[in-house]
Amino acid sequence: MRPSAWLRVGAVTVAASGVLAVGGVIAYRVLAPAETVSAATTAYPAAPAAQPGVIGSLPAAPLIVDGRLRIYAANRQVRADGPVDARTQRTPYWSYRRWPEELLGVVAAGTTVLGRWSDGDVVALDARTGKVTWRAEGEPPEESGYAGGNTGAETVYEPEGLHTAGDRVLVRDATYLRALDVATGRELWRRALPDCQVGGFTTAGGSYATVDTCAPKPVVEFFDVATGQSRGRWEPPAGTRAPEVEPLGCAPARSACAGLRTTEAAGARGWLLADAEAPGGVSVTAAPALDPPGALIVGDVGVGYVDGDIVAHSLRGGAEVWRWRGDASKVLAAQSDAIHVLTEKRDLVTLDPATGREKSRFLLAYGRERVNWKPGLVRAGDGFVAVERLAEVDNSDADEADEYFGALPVILART
Repeated sequence: MRPSAWLRVGAVTVAASGVLAVGGVIAYRVLAPAETVSAATTAYPAAPAAQPGVIGSLPAAPLIVDGRLRIYAANRQVRADGPVDARTQRTPYWSYRRWPEELLGVVAAGTTVLGRWSDGDVVALDARTGKVTWRAEGEPPEESGYAGGNTGAETVYEPEGLHTAGDRVLVRDATYLRALDVATGRELWRRALPDCQVGGFTTAGGSYATVDTCAPKPVVEFFDVATGQSRGRWEPPAGTRAPEVEPLGCAPARSACAGLRTTEAAGARGWLLADAEAPGGVSVTAAPALDPPGALIVGDVGVGYVDGDIVAHSLRGGAEVWRWRGDASKVLAAQSDAIHVLTEKRDLVTLDPATGREKSRFLLAYGRERVNWKPGLVRAGDGFVAVERLAEVDNSDADEADEYFGALPVILART
């Protein structure tokens, strides 16, 4: 090879090496683990002043925090916007993103927003600024992928293995349950939980409940959220060997639940939960008002859909308190001072839980939106109702986006 030719080949080789090196740097920057914090740069949103009615349609399901912010979940991001009564989703007030981890769940305690990630870490953010206040390492759960779909509703309303209990957040990892201090992230206790202890929720009285399927007949076991120690076990009445247990009267993330419903071969039965001082642990009392599927706890009554009417029964004695004869198709949700009912024509009717009197009624549609949808996950709180709307026709072969009602499938209303 002539020297000049060698030089030309060498130059090409050096150039190619340089391209590969630059490409490697770019690839590393794209693929390397990263954390991006975009903190708030504007004033904290004011408290809303919206009147009853539809506020707007959103592409994602909002978790309302501090009555001032809407928190959203995406595959690798937690973000906030405000004010709560904004008609559309705004430019993020703040956002927090991780790569390549996926977001498993989001909960809020006061002004602290806590996200759980696929590597097992729990990261706490100050809702007022979006800045990281602490992080706690953990083990990835058995199922460690984003499950919120296009709207993020499941991630912010019903995250698996993540619950609040006063000033603590409870995290269910692959093999154990642990309690973290909301203010500092300090681990307060942990205890091993075998795979056969399934489900999980916290009670209003300060217990963590899980269904133990290791025993010959499944039982509900309760643990003290302050210490992690067992507070007793409860065996549902005779039925099938594997009753379903549904927590009732809960805050987001199956937290602070007031009761439960078991579904067995003999049918469904409702129960009230009350944490008692030792001995005795947690008391479980039959509440026939909660027997009907879909019945909700609202204060001192259980409200359900019975023979075409919305009926409230006393939780303690079971007596009928009031009956609403309307055109209801579903009891959507409840909050302390309101029961939200969806009619066949897609009106949202809000009832007084003490009397059954209508407090408000309006069409649950923004502008000229159609109403041929069915409700998905729903969250009511702080005087607002957010409804995830799904396509009315179920098409299992459709793309995930086709499962939802258009590009803005979540409707937000003030009641």
